[in-house]
Amino acid sequence: MAELETSLYRPIKRFLEGLGYEVKGEIGGCDLLALSGDAPPVVVVCELKLSFNLELVLQGVDRAAAADEVWLAASLSKRGKGRESDARFRQLCRRLGFGLLGVGSDGAVHLLLSPAAPPPRRDPRRRSRLVDEHRRRRGDPAIGGSTKAPVMTAYRQDALACARLLANGPLRPRDLTLIAPKAAMMLRRNVYGWFERTTRGVYALTPEGHAALLRWPLADEPAVDEPPVDGAPGD
Repeated sequence: MAELETSLYRPIKRFLEGLGYEVKGEIGGCDLLALSGDAPPVVVVCELKLSFNLELVLQGVDRAAAADEVWLAASLSKRGKGRESDARFRQLCRRLGFGLLGVGSDGAVHLLLSPAAPPPRRDPRRRSRLVDEHRRRRGDPAIGGSTKAPVMTAYRQDALACARLLANGPLRPRDLTLIAPKAAMMLRRNVYGWFERTTRGVYALTPEGHAALLRWPLADEPAVDEPPVDGAPGD
């Protein structure tokens, strides 16, 4: 342990001793090893770091094979903006079954996450949206890992299909439902600014819409760089 990491040892030792464990430091490469009084004992490993980070998690993964419980302990960030306040970090530790302990500047130990906490549940609505987008998207038009170009989502593909028909002249939403079942909603919301209502129930293509057809000559082609548009479903 680095010199400053040793300052975490005694607060964490007192905390675990308060739970009934016998605690000793630096055993078998573990920063801290605690045993219960049971036979056989419950084996608890705690790794210490100055801050919560990936290296601390990796150490916990390495120790998990030999321990019944793994705790990760680190100093709490002064402004409360460290990993301990990151929901993603906590969810990762919950899935791994790790406990989290934070040590304040006053030496007080805060229980951030118990190793007995149940793992996060699946989000069925989010899963359903992912499956729906995968099934609706035609081809594989988006290159994985892209960050600068807008994603060619199923919604954008349908909007482009509508734009191609409207390029020949104004139409009603019902004229577009064969290629885009949600055409009426799409024209009404006009997320990309490609459509405009000319008369009641009739829509035409805007200059932005014509420009989009030049940018994406085929609806399943990858997008070129352009500022992202907020609010488009699936974007």
